[in-house]
Amino acid sequence: MLSRDAEGNSFSPFTTFGHGRCAPTDTGQSGAIYPLAERLEQDQQLRELYAGRIPDSAVRALVLYPLG
Repeated sequence: MLSRDAEGNSFSPFTTFGHGRCAPTDTGQSGAIYPLAERLEQDQQLRELYAGRIPDSAVRALVLYPLG
């Protein structure tokens, strides 16, 4: 199960995962997800879409996605 807040409210079942880069928010509990550099090298459209938009703070991450 995944939780949306520190109190444990809003649980949602885990559905899938992915590999990417995450730029954490100020709290460090969530953040924006971006493709890995390897994926960008292979996909011209992704390079164009994310050109100059990936923050330096983005780090490799295992991204867990909730069902809902």
